[in-house]
Amino acid sequence: MSETMLSCDVLIVGGGPAGLSVAATLDDDISTIILHQDKEIGKPVRSSGGTFLSDVERLGIPRHLYQEVDTVDFYSDNERAHFPLEENNKLAVLDVTGTYKWIAERSKNKNRKLFLSSKFLSTYVNDEKEYISTIRSRTTDATKIKSKYIIDASGVQCAVLESLSLAKKPSRVGIGIELEYPISENDAGRGILFVGNCALAGYGWVFPTPDHMLRIGIGVIQPDTDISPRELMEKFIKSPELSRFGIKVEGEPVCVNAGIIPSVQYDPKLVFGNVIRVGDSANFATPTVGEGIRICMDLGELLGKELSRSIKSNSASPLRRYEKTCRKMLSKNYWLGFQINKRISRYKAPDWDRNVRRLRHVEQDQFASLVRCEFSPGISFAIIWKVIRRKIASRFAS
Repeated sequence: MSETMLSCDVLIVGGGPAGLSVAATLDDDISTIILHQDKEIGKPVRSSGGTFLSDVERLGIPRHLYQEVDTVDFYSDNERAHFPLEENNKLAVLDVTGTYKWIAERSKNKNRKLFLSSKFLSTYVNDEKEYISTIRSRTTDATKIKSKYIIDASGVQCAVLESLSLAKKPSRVGIGIELEYPISENDAGRGILFVGNCALAGYGWVFPTPDHMLRIGIGVIQPDTDISPRELMEKFIKSPELSRFGIKVEGEPVCVNAGIIPSVQYDPKLVFGNVIRVGDSANFATPTVGEGIRICMDLGELLGKELSRSIKSNSASPLRRYEKTCRKMLSKNYWLGFQINKRISRYKAPDWDRNVRRLRHVEQDQFASLVRCEFSPGISFAIIWKVIRRKIASRFAS
């Protein structure tokens, strides 16, 4: 089998929002190769696209690529909490494919190559401390790529880190499935979250999209449950729940999406010499609801800037700064969010009814903070105290 050898400064493994954002902010003269395993950027869709309007506007995402959501209803089996959202707390639902392509366009005129339908196979370090990676595409034989740096933006596969035995793929993951229907007469400004028997060990959502579709999804945590989200979705669509939510759909779905995200405790170790992880490979999705596109873009851009400085100065300090900034931004909140995640993954339907009743008394700022996984000192103390009490009770019980 013939092999081709290519070379670049930076090899980015993964063409999602994190890897593409790194490429978009690297200095123009830094040579980059981006590997994307699918035939097209942004397809198939692996994310619901839910995020926050303020972040979408700050990131400069074009207006036609998102749908504003100004009310959210949170349903359990027997309860409902309603949240009208003011401007600073409004949600937005992205055209995922369009947004990813927009990010990719930002690096189009830089010194970069984008390889579609290309799978990363392995890598090793040669005597010159360069990385020699092997890839394979659907149209060519095996190709080798020599690079000084590798960005692992491969998602839950952690493909580069696993190849170098630097880290393992997560043992606990969120798996979701989503059906898209024409929005018809459904409210294009309303979002829905639902829990209980429809989505035990997880949650469900109904979101409008900017292209006049309605996304209906269910995600679960595995191995906390062995129920597949596909089975749950089949039962849900046939149930009276959509009618209870005030949602009407007809016929077969236009599109079926599926995705997987890590659901493990945040690991602040992001830099392994010249191998750096970002995005879902670094567990950037929030542990509360698995929302992460805005975070992947923000920290992907940060990595691109700091890596440029590292390459130009031949110093590791900028990469350590990237790691430290991520730790400061995420570690505490994600630890607290993960405690919530573990607790609610064990909830039964009556537990959810009680908690949705409590949510009725929560201010919209607090609700938004919970979804964003950004906790005030008071909430942080309450969560930590509950964790300590459980540990004490467990120790005395044994």
